[in-house]
Amino acid sequence: MSIQQQVSLRPFNTFGLHVEAENFAAFTNVEELQSLLRHAKEKKWPLFILGGGSNVLLTQDVPGLTLHNQIKGITAIKEDDRYVWVKAGAGEVWHDLVLWTLDRNWGGLENLSLIPGYVGAAPMQNIGAYGVEIKDTFDHLEAVEMATGAVRSFSLEACQFGYRESVFKHELKGQYIITHVVFRLEKEPTTFHTSYGAIQSTLADMALTELSIQAISKAVIRIRQSKLPDPKVLGNAGSFFKNPVIADSRFRSLQKNYPDMPHYPLPDEEVKIPAAWLIEQSGWKGKRVGATGTHVKQPLVLVNYGGATGAEVWQLAQQIQAAVKDAFGIQLEPEVNVW
Repeated sequence: MSIQQQVSLRPFNTFGLHVEAENFAAFTNVEELQSLLRHAKEKKWPLFILGGGSNVLLTQDVPGLTLHNQIKGITAIKEDDRYVWVKAGAGEVWHDLVLWTLDRNWGGLENLSLIPGYVGAAPMQNIGAYGVEIKDTFDHLEAVEMATGAVRSFSLEACQFGYRESVFKHELKGQYIITHVVFRLEKEPTTFHTSYGAIQSTLADMALTELSIQAISKAVIRIRQSKLPDPKVLGNAGSFFKNPVIADSRFRSLQKNYPDMPHYPLPDEEVKIPAAWLIEQSGWKGKRVGATGTHVKQPLVLVNYGGATGAEVWQLAQQIQAAVKDAFGIQLEPEVNVW
């Protein structure tokens, strides 16, 4: 068990923000994690869990013990005539898992190509893109209870997935550390999700003659690379805000003044509005404030141009929230976890 003191977390968050962890340790298996939890309990240290750092905004130094999840491994654990169940360590890079499944022609994760972060964050956020969410292929996960070190399995139902939501962001927030996630994938893919966003037009532009999960993945990667900045080049955490969901009646009222407002009807007489459109209409697309700003191609992405602090990024986010609220009466909620 190796614990370091006063460690910069700049390499461990995609915003590239410098804050210091009072104590820092990585774990590569459940036993190491349980040992570190016991040690932290003896020291009465608060705990902070880091995976890929792609969905967190660090605004201050981190007291206690910061634990970095490095549990690796991807394996098929069972199969039947139609499906294969794939178990992945929570410390695996998400896109590496997607590529691993594509190499075997196992379908289900292709629309989620190139999403930054680690596997362990996927069910916490119920990550999604281009008409697909984690819950569509999720089977179960394994997690360690922070208070006791006990290992528990969570089914699809137990995770209580919603739009960028799970039980781990609400009732069980700060209580469990995810160690492994199991997905159920199609062995011979017959289900293709191409109706959302620009997938169909991108496939046509690429002149791909045969529809496949590999073709969809290539299209998604092309779209993402055309719109989103590479965190290695320009610090960011992807989409900063959730797409707001409002009542259909509220949407109809707004539509009178904004007839071209993009929208996606949902069940229960609700409508999803693209947050990027709201931000752009509020005058914030490509706007820079000091060392922070919104990306010139995608206003939903807040960026660190270099030298920004987490507090400055958060101040920018709050200014955008206020502008959208003032213009549309809609409160944007962060998708990124703010520390």
